[in-house]
Amino acid sequence: MKIHNYAIIKDVELEFTPHLIVITGETGAGKSILLGALNLVLGQRADTKSIGDLQDKCIVEAEFKLENKDLEPFFELHDLDFDQDLIIRREISPQGKSRAFINDTPVNLDILQTISNALIDIHQQFDTLDIYQVSTQLKMIDALAANKSRLAEYQLIFKAYQQARQQLEAWTEQLNRQQQEEEFIKFQFNELDELDLRPGELDTLETEQKELSHANEIKEVTGLFVSSVAEDDRAVLNILNDLSKRIQHLGQYHTGLEKLAERLNSVTIELEDVSDECRTIYDQVDGSPIRLNAIEERLHVLYKMMHKHKLAHADKLIDLKESFQQKLSFTDDLASKIAGLEKEIVKIRAKLQSMAEGLHERRLGVIPGFIEKIYQLIHPLGMEQTRVQINLKTTDTFNLTGSDEMEILLATNKGGAFLPIKNIASGGELARFNLVTKSLVAQAIPLPSLIFDEIDIGISGDVALKMGQILKELAEKHQVICITHSPQIASKGEVHYYVYKDDSAEKTVAQVKRLNKSERIQAIATMLSSNPPSAAAVKNAKELIEIE
Repeated sequence: MKIHNYAIIKDVELEFTPHLIVITGETGAGKSILLGALNLVLGQRADTKSIGDLQDKCIVEAEFKLENKDLEPFFELHDLDFDQDLIIRREISPQGKSRAFINDTPVNLDILQTISNALIDIHQQFDTLDIYQVSTQLKMIDALAANKSRLAEYQLIFKAYQQARQQLEAWTEQLNRQQQEEEFIKFQFNELDELDLRPGELDTLETEQKELSHANEIKEVTGLFVSSVAEDDRAVLNILNDLSKRIQHLGQYHTGLEKLAERLNSVTIELEDVSDECRTIYDQVDGSPIRLNAIEERLHVLYKMMHKHKLAHADKLIDLKESFQQKLSFTDDLASKIAGLEKEIVKIRAKLQSMAEGLHERRLGVIPGFIEKIYQLIHPLGMEQTRVQINLKTTDTFNLTGSDEMEILLATNKGGAFLPIKNIASGGELARFNLVTKSLVAQAIPLPSLIFDEIDIGISGDVALKMGQILKELAEKHQVICITHSPQIASKGEVHYYVYKDDSAEKTVAQVKRLNKSERIQAIATMLSSNPPSAAAVKNAKELIEIE
């Protein structure tokens, strides 16, 4: 990720590894500013407050690897170039104008927000989590129940069911419409049938009309050409033939005349051919006023019919007639098709019901074990009194996931009531629950990059160490970025970034440094004690880093 001129960040570039990245720093140094910059490329709205130097524009750019993201259909839908290396860029001008780009193609914020949901899952305290969504909760249960193949098979049947219902609705509407329009369609069909139009007839008639309308002129010109060129005493061909013979005779004395004789011979042959064709046209052209009148009457009828149906060419009337015929014939058997489809829908629904019941039973089977595993992980994280209740019930309707409705309820205090996740007041408790559940399904469900912002609020010591271990295990299969104040969590990072303020220039700027091993020890030791850290803190930091 590259950040330029955002808040107190002048220029920062960060590279992220595929596993656990931790970000630490002093309070107010700019850790949350990094998230703010990232939120810009994920589609969050922005204004000039995001700009550090109002004489320059703010640019935030992030590059993502799209392996196994299955995002090609999204790119095709929005006419975007697909590449495994996806680059999202956001620019904000000093005037407040915002622009967004996906692989250098301008996009709106809605598209940016849609794709970002598949790329990054950010948890910040009290922010809306995807775990609030019932669809996400059910997805976790299905992952644990190994329902992937069964759900895919069910969804094929469900889509067929949807298509059949849509077809039934369309046919029923069409039948009603056809019945209402049938008399009018019959009238129009009969009218076109009586017209007895042949393909290409209009073009043929228009050509013949032009010929008949100008028959006298055509005969006059072609007759004049024939007489002038071939038949009169002083006909052109006679003159040319005579000249050709004389020039040919003189060709023995002058090579230039010999070549001219050859050319003149070619001209003579061409004129004879043209004269013959003119004679043929003269003989064929018939200026019959009776035929011309008949053609014009027929053209009038065709033009009138074309205008009536708003068609550009008469041949389209033939297509229209065929469509009327199809509608009339389709009306006859549409009712029987509808009856057959209704029977088919009953069969598909019965199959859906059976498959949905199978999914329901498998989900029920994993819920107790899932709850028990949650307890095993979450109780040691300072939530000893937390209880989980997962309500799963069937409904009379089908959707892409079956016929179940599901909701996870939590009671975080002893004797407290079970409440929906979104009603839990403590952001820290929500963060820990989110971490625990995602770590449990991480092996079975594809997760986007996970970012946890200060989920260690209110915990320390052994609890923080256990949370760090969960984060590390989760990051074995998924990219995890954690902004933390906890030395225990920071010690688990594969990569450690340190955010600090630089006051050396006229204006304070935030800087980000990737720490090496010795720098990590110093940073974690400082988090454990003070700056500079004590020898005991340094020793403790080394031990934390070496703990597996």
